[in-house]
Amino acid sequence: MTLLRLFWSFFLVGLFSFGGGYAALPLIQEQVIEINSWLTPTEFMDILTISQMTPGPIAINASTFVGTKVAGIPGSIAATAGCVTPSCIIVLILAALYYRFKGLSMVQGIIKGLRPAVVALIASSGMSILLTVLFANGSSALGLSNLDLAALGLFIASLFVLRKFKPDPILAMLAAGVAGVLIYGFIL
Repeated sequence: MTLLRLFWSFFLVGLFSFGGGYAALPLIQEQVIEINSWLTPTEFMDILTISQMTPGPIAINASTFVGTKVAGIPGSIAATAGCVTPSCIIVLILAALYYRFKGLSMVQGIIKGLRPAVVALIASSGMSILLTVLFANGSSALGLSNLDLAALGLFIASLFVLRKFKPDPILAMLAAGVAGVLIYGFIL
């Protein structure tokens, strides 16, 4: 039953997420934390971090890691299969339709109309991640007393370094990770 729930949950994520992995994050979060209670917000953030660092699409990596956490290797297979199945079906159907009707202005209008929705989903996901990281283990009370000053400092420093010096993002993530280990492991 758990494998079927994993498959179905990530099938819904794959079916209703447009615009790539980052746009799918709010849907994954809803399925994993709110609907099924498989993970805590902190565990979800850990899985997202690992999903971003490993090669491959973030939604598929996240589904694989969540499936592994919930039901081991069979869970990872079920969740990953659920995540990719709708895309495979939809892409095959849309490719056939687009090839046939690509010259119509209505088709071009639909494609242009989806862009703002994708940007909004990505922005929502980014804000959700930022608030979870900056406010005391994802606390719902967004007051200054719950603000994690070390995380805020790391965020501002990383953003400054990325904008000013434009290093390789992988190196910036590694440096922020090392700084996090030093700050949270030895200082705090």
